[in-house]
Amino acid sequence: MKVAIIGVTGYSGVELIRILLQHPKVDIVSIHSHSQNGQEIDRNLPHLKQLLSLPLEPIDPIKIMAQAELVFFATPSGISKESAAAFLEADFPVIDLSGDFRLKADGQYEKWYKNSSAPLEFLQQAHYGLADFYNKPASKLIANPGCYATGTLLSLAPLVQEKIIEPTSIIVDAKSGLSGSGKNLSESSHFVNSNENMTLYKMNSHQHIPEIMQQLQKWNAEVPAIQFSTSLIPVTRGIFITTYARSSQKITQEDIWRLYQDFYQEKYFVRIQEQESYPSLRQIIGSNFCDIGVAYNEVTYIITVVTVLDNLVKGAAGQAVQNLNHLAGWDEKTGLEMIPIYP
Repeated sequence: MKVAIIGVTGYSGVELIRILLQHPKVDIVSIHSHSQNGQEIDRNLPHLKQLLSLPLEPIDPIKIMAQAELVFFATPSGISKESAAAFLEADFPVIDLSGDFRLKADGQYEKWYKNSSAPLEFLQQAHYGLADFYNKPASKLIANPGCYATGTLLSLAPLVQEKIIEPTSIIVDAKSGLSGSGKNLSESSHFVNSNENMTLYKMNSHQHIPEIMQQLQKWNAEVPAIQFSTSLIPVTRGIFITTYARSSQKITQEDIWRLYQDFYQEKYFVRIQEQESYPSLRQIIGSNFCDIGVAYNEVTYIITVVTVLDNLVKGAAGQAVQNLNHLAGWDEKTGLEMIPIYP
C-alpha cells in the first residue's frame, strides 16, 4: 500500500516513519509539512539520512490522492478537521492521530479542545480505532485514540465490561514523558522545570477525558464519570497509569488476575504480568505493547491496575499502523513486532 504522511516532522510523524519503513506491505510515497516544504527530511532529522529520501511537500489533496492509497494525519489537533475534508469528501482512507474526529457528541470538541469542531457528519462517520477491540473498521476514517485514553481504556476494559466494580469509584492517576506534549516548547517542558521534577497539569480538564468516557459508557452505561489526573515526569517516552476502583462483589487476587489473563489472552499487544509483579516503563519503550499488572486489597476492596505503554507507539503511531493493518485486512502484527529497547 502506498501511503502519505501529513505532519511528518512532529514526534508522532517521525515515529510513523520509523515503523512504516520496516513494514513489509507499505511504501511511503510522500511526506508533508506546513512549515518546512522543499527541504529533504534528513536535513532536520539527520537520523533518517540514507533511510528516507523524500522532500517535504505542501498539502495538496489532489496530488496526494493521485499518488497514495491512504493518508495519515500526524498533525496537532485543530488541523485535520479542516485539511482532511477533501479526502473525506472523496471517500479516501484517512487515519487521524489528532483528537479532531474522536468525539461524537455535538459540542464536546468545542468544550474540551476550545476550538470549533469538524462537521458533525464526519464525526459520526469516524471509527474510534481502539485497535485491540475490533478486526475491521466500520469506516475509512479512523480516529486514532489518544495516548492516555488508550492506556486508561485498556486498564479498565475487563472491570467495566464484566461489571465487577462500583461504577462511581474509578480513579486514574496517569503520568507521561515529555514527548507526549509535542515538539512545541512550553514552560512545563523547559529543562530546568522538568528535570528532576514532577508536575501535575490539566486537573479535571484533560482533553482525553471525554473520549475515555465515551468508550466506557459504550461498554457500561452505568459509569457516570471518572476522577482523572495527569502529570509530567522527566522521561522522554512512556506513560505510567495507576487505576483504582472498588469491587462490587466478593473476589480474590486470583480472581482479578485470572480475569485479566482470560480477557486479554487473544490480544497480542496487551501483556499481563504474573501475579504480584507490576510493569515498568523500560519494558515497553519503543514497542507497541501495553503491559498490565493487577492487585486486589481484600481489606479495602480496592482493585489496582498498573499499566505502561509507549505514548509515541502504542499511544500514537504504533496503534495507527495497527489500525492500518485492520483496514487493509492484514495480520495486525505486520510491521509492529518491534522488540522493546532495553536497557
